Amino acid sequence: MYIGVEYYLLLSRGTFRQAIQAAALDLVWRTGSFLCKAKGDRLMIGGTDIGVDLGTANVLVYVRGKGIVLQEPSVVAMDRDSGRIIAVGAEARRMLGRTPGNIIAIRPLRDGVIADYDVTEKMLRYFISRSDGSRKLFFRPRIMVCIPSGVTGVEERAVRQAAVQAGAKEAHLIEEPLAAALGAGVDISQPSGSMVIDIGGGTTDIAVLSLGGIVCSKSLRVGGDKFDEAIVRYIRKEYNLAIGERTAEELKMEVGTAHLSDAADKQMEIRGRDMLSGLPQGVVVTRRQVHEAIRETLDLVVAGVKEVLERTSPELAADIINSGIIMTGGGSLLDGIDRLISRETGLPVNIAEDPLSCVAKGTGLALNTLGVLSAAGKGKGYKKIV
Repeated sequence: MYIGVEYYLLLSRGTFRQAIQAAALDLVWRTGSFLCKAKGDRLMIGGTDIGVDLGTANVLVYVRGKGIVLQEPSVVAMDRDSGRIIAVGAEARRMLGRTPGNIIAIRPLRDGVIADYDVTEKMLRYFISRSDGSRKLFFRPRIMVCIPSGVTGVEERAVRQAAVQAGAKEAHLIEEPLAAALGAGVDISQPSGSMVIDIGGGTTDIAVLSLGGIVCSKSLRVGGDKFDEAIVRYIRKEYNLAIGERTAEELKMEVGTAHLSDAADKQMEIRGRDMLSGLPQGVVVTRRQVHEAIRETLDLVVAGVKEVLERTSPELAADIINSGIIMTGGGSLLDGIDRLISRETGLPVNIAEDPLSCVAKGTGLALNTLGVLSAAGKGKGYKKIV
């Protein structure tokens, strides 16, 4: 048997175990390189199961056995002329609104679905490779990607193709309400009703679940981004001041509320560009003003919740009275949104622990129960693609 010089040196020093381990790793690497070159595949993570929350605002990656290993904004900065990717994630987000003419910072997903396929595929490949960059074996991972409950067949195929091109051995899709419930610790396999509201960056998914599947649901193209856009429009109208989406998001999180109370009216100073003079200017915005800006968008969410409840059977509705509504997603962190929905529906509303990561956790956990989901849910909420 041929032994390389480096392994001979290890043997000569009496470290037999190290020599065998090094030789074995080298053999795996060489074999993997050969097989990948022969098949034209990319070297990817070895045998890893990965859950991906491919959100409009953020991408979260869950690796089985490790938990959530990556959470980055869904933003890509690229050269306008060559199409070369310059930055991805948090670094690219910092460039929003600050790039020179030859560089653009874009969000390749809009309203929960893929708006720019090529950029999404590159972004997904980058995040998957980063999720376990130390392992360079030749086995490609199984990937479960969550999708809004109201996507079309064309939109589903776009997600599937992006996952396969990013290096998936198998691509599975799961609807966001199902993933959110799993990640929030809800036992959806029982013959009882549970209701989940997931408010993400681009969509709000509302669903009643039972026996491992979705009984009834509604997906709204309304999410955190719509709140931000409403704030931008309000500030432009009231103050003739142009602000960016990052400023609007900060204003929403700092002083925004979905439920006005008797508490003191908080306020925050923001800065932007005066639409008349073109000069930088600052204004002070109050909590009540932010509530007024997002009120119509909140009404759409409440109307969607009521519509799903109206389509729910009396037996499942009785279960929901006992268990309450569970809220997940970044939108659930908006102050008072749980109290607003509870007031409008008369039902108890609870925000899940760590609501930002529920969908990603559930997407990863679903890979362990593929058979249960596909059998119990009868295809409602789960789909195997490859």
